[in-house]
Amino acid sequence: MHTSAPSPDFDAEDGIVRHSALEDVLGIVTGTFTVSLGLFLLKTSGAVTGGTAGLALLLGYVGGLPFGVLFFAVNVPFFALAVWKKGWDFTLRTITAVALVSGLSNIHPLAVGNLTLDPLYAVLGGNLLAGVGLLILFRHKASLGGFNILALILQERLGWRAGYVQMVLDTTVVLAAFAVVAPASVLLSAVGAVLLNLVLALNHRPGRYFGA
Repeated sequence: MHTSAPSPDFDAEDGIVRHSALEDVLGIVTGTFTVSLGLFLLKTSGAVTGGTAGLALLLGYVGGLPFGVLFFAVNVPFFALAVWKKGWDFTLRTITAVALVSGLSNIHPLAVGNLTLDPLYAVLGGNLLAGVGLLILFRHKASLGGFNILALILQERLGWRAGYVQMVLDTTVVLAAFAVVAPASVLLSAVGAVLLNLVLALNHRPGRYFGA
């Protein structure tokens, strides 16, 4: 009886098919593009979101520095945590993802130009795109640093769902926006942040996804 050879990406020990190097590259590029586009929509409406992305948006509104520069800078301290708890492979993928989002955030305004969007559409659409992009990155062993790293560690070590952990942390950032952004925009941003984290909580759960 003929038996086909196992795929080189198949791990006999845990019985799953792992992503190939090409799939990881394409996944990280796709995820970062999707996240950066979502953040671009948020910025057009003057809204914020959670995590280090939201913190970078807030700092940009206050100081006027480019989002890409701020986003990379606020993530630097979390890279050490990633090396300590997740290893170099995850950390290098995360640094790459953060750098790509930082770079792409400067390309979207040049390619698309100035947009005038309904704030509700921009906030909900932007957070949906960011949530889907993060989900893609998580499934290719990467993140966007910051709270993503902490949420993933708590999920792996304590079984807490990453989406719910990040939702709590993101709420803190969104509430801080009251000092910078109009109250109506903050409330709308809070709804968007909840939507983003629901995307993660409902789709990124231990035992549900068997690719690696």
